[in-house]
Amino acid sequence: MQQQQLRQQLLAKRAAISAPDRAAEAAAVSEHLLALPELQKTKRIGSYISVKAELPTPQLNQRLISMGHQLSVPVLHPINTGHLLFLQVHPKTLWVPNKYHIPEPALQVADITPLAHLDILLVPLVGFDHQGNRLGMGGGFYDRTLAAWHRGAYPHLQVIGLALTCQQTPKLPVNPWDIPLNKVITAAKVWDFLR
Repeated sequence: MQQQQLRQQLLAKRAAISAPDRAAEAAAVSEHLLALPELQKTKRIGSYISVKAELPTPQLNQRLISMGHQLSVPVLHPINTGHLLFLQVHPKTLWVPNKYHIPEPALQVADITPLAHLDILLVPLVGFDHQGNRLGMGGGFYDRTLAAWHRGAYPHLQVIGLALTCQQTPKLPVNPWDIPLNKVITAAKVWDFLR
C-alpha cells in the first residue's frame, strides 16, 4: 500500500475516535510519558500544539511546564523553508496561526531553542509501525529538521512519538529520507525501539 493511501486510512481512523476517548487516551499517554526515568529530572523538552484529531497535548504541555521542564514548540522556519524551528513557551508568549492554521509562538530570537539544546522531542504522527518508522502528514518538516540528528548529531536527544492506539500499523512503506523514532507512546504501552 502506498504512503498516501495508508495516510488517508489512518487519518480516517483517527478522526473517527470520539473526543472523550481521545482525551482518555491522551491522559494515559501523559502518565506513561511522565513516568519515564528520563522525565524525572528537569529537562528541555520540545513538544507540539495538537490540531484537529491529533492526540491532544494542551494538558500534557501544561503539566510539563508545571513540573519545571522548559517547553519549546515548533514554528515554521522563516528562512530554511520546509524546516522547523523551536521556540520556548513562557507566560507572555504571543500566539499566531501559521499558514496551516496551527498556533505557534510569535518569532522572538531570544526564545529560540536550538535542536541541540533539547533533551526530548515529542512529535505528532499519523501512523507508526513496530520498527519505529513514522508516517507524518506528508510535508516532511520533521524528517528534514531531524536529518542531522539521524546522522548522529545531538546523540543525547530522544525523539518520541505520541500516538492514539489506532495509529499503529504492522509495517509502513519507508522512504530513504524518513526518520525513525526512539520511542512511541500509546495509551497501551511505551514502544522502545532502542532495545
